[in-house]
Amino acid sequence: MDSGMDGTAKPGTKGARTAGSPKTGRRRRQGPRPLPLHLTVAGLTWGTSHAALPFLNSDLLRWSPSLRPRAREIAAAAAEAPEAFRAALEKAVLRRSIDLLEAISRYREHPYERDLPDPPVLWREGTTRLLDFGRAKPGAPPVLLVPSLINRGYILDLSARCSLARWLAKEGFHPLLVDWDAPGTIERGFNLTDYIAGRLEGALDAVLEATGRAPLLAGYCMGGLLALGLALRRQRDLAALALLATPWDFSACAPGQGAAARAALLTFAPAMDLLGELPLDAIQSLFAAIDPENGARKFLMFGKMDPVGSRADNFVALEDWLNDGVPLAAPVARECLGGWYARNTTATGLWRIAGRPVLPAKLGLPSLCVIPETDRIVPPESALALGQAIPGAELLRPPLGHIGMVASGRAQELAWQPLAAWLRERG
Repeated sequence: MDSGMDGTAKPGTKGARTAGSPKTGRRRRQGPRPLPLHLTVAGLTWGTSHAALPFLNSDLLRWSPSLRPRAREIAAAAAEAPEAFRAALEKAVLRRSIDLLEAISRYREHPYERDLPDPPVLWREGTTRLLDFGRAKPGAPPVLLVPSLINRGYILDLSARCSLARWLAKEGFHPLLVDWDAPGTIERGFNLTDYIAGRLEGALDAVLEATGRAPLLAGYCMGGLLALGLALRRQRDLAALALLATPWDFSACAPGQGAAARAALLTFAPAMDLLGELPLDAIQSLFAAIDPENGARKFLMFGKMDPVGSRADNFVALEDWLNDGVPLAAPVARECLGGWYARNTTATGLWRIAGRPVLPAKLGLPSLCVIPETDRIVPPESALALGQAIPGAELLRPPLGHIGMVASGRAQELAWQPLAAWLRERG
């Protein structure tokens, strides 16, 4: 295996660009994106908290059973000394706001920089690259890794301490990672057929030519849907299919998400018409809407970490990746928002690639669906529907979140190792 594939940079590779990552160098970070949205949500939530005081003991606020006794204590304290309570509340809101701003500033100035050697490029077409992470020995089973079109592919190669791609290479596989990068002039006109029947099939052909054997195919998140589309078109050229946190039944998403998707299409239509793409901050806003308070919550947690510890480094690495997303080609955005989310075209059999319906029931490959149990991005029910639609599909349900399954301290034990064992049996 290439001596640089173990996470240790070769001489002269410092600051190398990997899987679409930005060049390193001391810079002030711009995240969390979109910052105005995160600050506005936090300000409105905390600044209007006094408005909830009259409802603490009512049934209008749906407290979890564990919190209801505490809510009653707070209501009693507020009733006993309302002015003192209000003053204490305002002080707490101010303190929390300052803590949030300090935590964001600490993140922006944090010294961590992603610095990994750039794997060789096996194949390239337009802005799409296929990165070759090497193999420990000849004949290692190839694994074609397909990430989402939205977030950078290096979530599967996040850091020297946390890289699924490099770990698979050490485990005796030959990982090859698709790096979509941001849409260029040509890609801004792409729909999902162009990416699947065009670029992905091109990447698959490159793997077949380079290795001489059918690869294992693994797709993560939206990349799982792309991988499924490829698998149904090229079953004879693949050994097996693994789908990691892959959505299918979009009716299992949050109530009103279909209407929200249609509204988003209307809202962002002028930008897409002008730019040919859905801008990154628009995408980030849609994700933030899933859990509006998460941004403030996680940064307050970061502010309590040891700034020079590994936990802080891991937080910054992941946050840098989240803020380093790419725009989405306008036709793809319309297909995803207007088709997948608004009309559930996947689960209803209406989604088509090159005119052919994408029907998991017609898949004859050995298949594995990895469904994180605490996934808030892809509800487990949505991913489970895909596992149930594929004949003979096996299920793995690790107690992890959407990102945690590929980038957490427990990912290797709970997700990577069983995934590797399954792939090894079929490679």
